Amino acid sequence: MPPALAFLANPDRFMAFSRWAAPMFGILAVVLACAGLWLGFTAPEDYQQGDTVRIMFIHVPAAYMATFVYVCLAGASFLSLVFRHALADAAAKAAAPLGAVFTALALITGSLWGAPMWGTWWVWDARLTSVLVLFLFYLAYIALRGAIDDEARSARAGAILALVGAINLPVVKFSVDWWNSLHQGASVFRADGPTMSAVYLWPLGLMALAYTAAFGSLWLVRIRAEVWKKRAGAAALAAAVF
Repeated sequence: MPPALAFLANPDRFMAFSRWAAPMFGILAVVLACAGLWLGFTAPEDYQQGDTVRIMFIHVPAAYMATFVYVCLAGASFLSLVFRHALADAAAKAAAPLGAVFTALALITGSLWGAPMWGTWWVWDARLTSVLVLFLFYLAYIALRGAIDDEARSARAGAILALVGAINLPVVKFSVDWWNSLHQGASVFRADGPTMSAVYLWPLGLMALAYTAAFGSLWLVRIRAEVWKKRAGAAALAAAVF
């Protein structure tokens, strides 16, 4: 296990770290979002997309977070499955609803953009379908964790499902390159550099950082809640025994 993860694997150290880190990330998210939205909504209209381009400042970071959060979910699930660590399981369980929200936001805003640009709300192409599958994996993970009462069995089953779902991540990433798609290819992270104008690149980057900071804050808060829940359960069990 990497040293940073090993340090935070101790619940007491994690609770001490998250106590100040969660609000710090939350404040950072608000500042970045305000700056990103101001730059985004004061930017000029795109010569092709017009005002519709502003949806991209909400959609693109949400799509990025949909996959990023699943990487966090799969990573935490792997650590939970291999090391049987309760805090890693709490991290996985806490990440899933957040990832589902980001993915739903990406699908909804993508449809809002697609209607005027493509003339349709939805097409069953590789990128859109693979993101929908990602959303279904999030929902399946949440449902599976809620359906099994035994915590150990729930953690193991959820971890296996999350790792199976990780197979879909390369499909989401490279679907535009592997198959014909209406969805545009990468315009920011390219070998030859971004193709997007700086007037749109800056607000997009700020919004991506804002989403990441917001996730960091909410994730830490939700993990803390899981830790308190486990401690309350252990205390209640101890009280019942004695």
